[in-house]
Amino acid sequence: MKHALPRITTIAALSMSLLVSCGGSKSTLDPATYVVTGGWEQVLVTGASVGEELQLISDKKTVLQTISADAEGAALFRKAPSRSLTVRSPQTKTESTPVDVNALDVAAPEGFYSSQSLKAPGFGYLTTRDGTTLSINVMLPGKISKGPFPTVVEYSGYGPSNPGDTIFGQLINALGYAYIGVNMRGTGCSGGSFRFFEPMQRLDAYDAIEAIAAQPWVKFNKVGMVGISYPGISQLFAASTQPPSLAAITPLSVLDDSARATLYPGGILNTGFAVEWTKQRVEQAKPFGQGWEQGLVDKGDTVCATNQKLRGQNPDLLAEIDAEQFYTPEVGDEINPRMFVGKINVPVFLAGAWQDEQTGGHFATMLDQFTSAPQLYVYLVNGLHTESLVSTGIFPRLVEFLDLYVARKNPSLTAAKLVAPLLASTIIGVNGVDFGPDRFIGKSYEEALSAYEAEPRVHVLFEEGSADGVASGSASPRWISAFESWPIPQAIATTWYLGDDKTLTPDLPDPSDKSDSYKADPKSIAQTFYKDSGSIWKAGVKWDWPYNTDGTAATFTSAPLAETTVIAGSGSADLFIQSSTPDTDLEVTVSEIRPDGQEMYVQSGWLRASHRVLDTEQSTVLRPVQGHYEKDAAPLPANEWTSVRVEIFPFAHAFRAGSRLRINIDAPGGNRAEWEFLTISDGETVQIAHGADHPSGIVLSVVTGIEVPVAYPKCILRGQPCRIAR
Repeated sequence: MKHALPRITTIAALSMSLLVSCGGSKSTLDPATYVVTGGWEQVLVTGASVGEELQLISDKKTVLQTISADAEGAALFRKAPSRSLTVRSPQTKTESTPVDVNALDVAAPEGFYSSQSLKAPGFGYLTTRDGTTLSINVMLPGKISKGPFPTVVEYSGYGPSNPGDTIFGQLINALGYAYIGVNMRGTGCSGGSFRFFEPMQRLDAYDAIEAIAAQPWVKFNKVGMVGISYPGISQLFAASTQPPSLAAITPLSVLDDSARATLYPGGILNTGFAVEWTKQRVEQAKPFGQGWEQGLVDKGDTVCATNQKLRGQNPDLLAEIDAEQFYTPEVGDEINPRMFVGKINVPVFLAGAWQDEQTGGHFATMLDQFTSAPQLYVYLVNGLHTESLVSTGIFPRLVEFLDLYVARKNPSLTAAKLVAPLLASTIIGVNGVDFGPDRFIGKSYEEALSAYEAEPRVHVLFEEGSADGVASGSASPRWISAFESWPIPQAIATTWYLGDDKTLTPDLPDPSDKSDSYKADPKSIAQTFYKDSGSIWKAGVKWDWPYNTDGTAATFTSAPLAETTVIAGSGSADLFIQSSTPDTDLEVTVSEIRPDGQEMYVQSGWLRASHRVLDTEQSTVLRPVQGHYEKDAAPLPANEWTSVRVEIFPFAHAFRAGSRLRINIDAPGGNRAEWEFLTISDGETVQIAHGADHPSGIVLSVVTGIEVPVAYPKCILRGQPCRIAR
């Protein structure tokens, strides 16, 4: 890579007017009075007149983009080509001298990172390659003279650098690590403009890692990354840039495809968590949007004050969501981790929950894409968004991973046993947690590392919330099964067909076609899963999972299973449907009917019928993949059976002998806490065929050879509510 720094043009740098060709005639343009800064795929203008129209010019004649200066006199041109460009104002007939725009693969100059001396401990700033300053908060586990320390970075658009919110940093310090919270550009006291995971945020992460790792108090001059949810997802983006000083990452509760898996699952807008979360990010990226910035400015932080002035260049993300009803690669690919996790070349510890009420449980479908990671350790569990951090089956393994790959020491759980109860009592509402003794006592570092790397890479935690010997609803699994990879290689695709009398059967149904129908009425479905959203993570959460109003769902139930059946993987509801309207939204929910009369929620999937065209290269018998491209959208033909395949998000669940498998088909809503949908369903009649000619059914991933406890768990599994079966 070649090195470059942005070129800044001011009026003082101009000595003469420019003669340019405009509209076939020559006119003289005066030197610009605004400041133009080139960068990486971006050109920044400051000091312009409010409302002044500014054009990004290539080759002295081609207008690439036009923007009006905001109330601060700023304009930011994104996705600029890597060449020499100028900025022109048609109103004032002025033009800047050329500035260089760098491609994303152009590195910062030699010595750029090592020349930065970061304040430690305490609040301060680091500088990225385009001159933007990012606010950081450095927390050390001891006096700086006791260093160097193993070090981890949390990077997000929340408030990781907020010096008034240090709880997570204190927990990391208690584990023996230095903690550095870094705010993304356009958030907190960081400079720049905010756009969700645009390329500059990735490069900023690279720059932050390299600048932090260069500090003398960082052990080995290598850092790891930590964080759950937003700062978990950010690790995938950061690591894909392959920073040389990155030791390992620990992404928790992540997503695999921002657009298609969380924002538009099945092509249906998630107006619940996804849109509401975006609204929060938009609000918090406004000037002083997180609140704590003002306090620092009041104390004299002029950098933070200046950094608020580019917030007017934040794009309207909500308007973009409204405009993007279909997947567009130029927008979606950039924020689709599945597209680039194959570039990650450091050890990875990844964990998440199937029924995650925020990011969803779709993340597991990208696990086979980590093709360059030398080690990938995966922990999959039933439950909620916080499971990946607080589960007693995950947290000790996470601490061991950090000790081995970041601290490079023999793992110790001594500090973890002090930290874990604090996490459990705060998040889950239970006091006691126990994850057993240290596994590596008496071993050398090399022996411990060898033993850790000899273990299976995929661990599936079952029946979290009903473990023996702990409080009901605790974040502890009842048992764990281990595998070498995901999808599980020995899984068998097994079909249950829709049959007569609303049955679900492994046998191909009678040749003659029959059908069932329902009214797709989202107004009859409760929009939330629980009454008190603040208690959803607590052990004693009270779920409210009502049944559909009569006639608004098609429900099919199997006979009692003859033997215990473990299902682990993605699924496909393969349906033949007709609708009284040209389009309809489908939700398919899998549940278990237990012999004790309880129905337990397992998993769901969604699809807008007009988005049914499959990506044949990616689709499998167990996982239908739709591209959701506008060119593929097609209405349902009238009075014809049409094949649609609804992807069931991955899950792992043990159906014991005597239980019955149930699927429920209806309009979207009510089956995922915090997820709501902007559905097109509005009372249309949907028919579902079943028979040999149109054999609707569900295909699930059955895994044999797993030892399952005989006794049923209490009906209080994490993220899996129960109701009286009917």
